[in-house]
Amino acid sequence: MCSCKNKSQEDTKIPVKVENIEYVSFGKKIIADDAIASTSMASHYKTMNVGDSINSKMKAKVKDVCQAKGCWMQLDLEDGNDVMVKFKDYGFFVPKDIAGKTVIVNGKAFIEEVSVKEQRHYAEDAGKSAEYIETITEPKRTYSFEADGVLIIQ
Repeated sequence: MCSCKNKSQEDTKIPVKVENIEYVSFGKKIIADDAIASTSMASHYKTMNVGDSINSKMKAKVKDVCQAKGCWMQLDLEDGNDVMVKFKDYGFFVPKDIAGKTVIVNGKAFIEEVSVKEQRHYAEDAGKSAEYIETITEPKRTYSFEADGVLIIQ
């Protein structure tokens, strides 16, 4: 669970330009090369079990971001599934206004089971209604990703 309401964020964004595409970099410096498409990552997730993990770099569209601090984001895998991205060692955050933007994340993809309490916390951070939060009543098998570096396409 994040402690986003108790942490402060240092400005860690660094402009980077690669092949006429401008990125803003957060966390560890990474390059855009060799990132796989979100649809390819979706195929990998489907073969994984709870506890499995793989090192990966993927390109995907941001669906949602923590509105308290930017300490997590959900990415669209374009197959009806999302992946929950958190940041290694809670070491950096992303802007809260990047929903709809394309990002490249580098780190570790894994499957986890998320408790009702944690799901409700994320729903609250995302600004969901109390009625919606009350509908969360079961643990959920979740596609997860721990990013050590993020590039946001500008």
